[in-house]
Amino acid sequence: MQIPELINILRKRMNLSQEKFAARLGVSFQTVNRWEKGRATPSPMAMTLIELQLRQMRERGADLMSGLF
Repeated sequence: MQIPELINILRKRMNLSQEKFAARLGVSFQTVNRWEKGRATPSPMAMTLIELQLRQMRERGADLMSGLF
């Protein structure tokens, strides 16, 4: 699974808009939009925060975790 798809699926499973997902990670809406469109890649720090979100989801995020980390 590619990072843009992972971020999009994660955000939707969390029932968050791009704006709210961005706020949760401490980045801008535009950054999340670029990630989902594949125009930018999350920084190592952002990937750590994304991984944390996946871990907090437990079973709901396990398939995404195994596909990326």
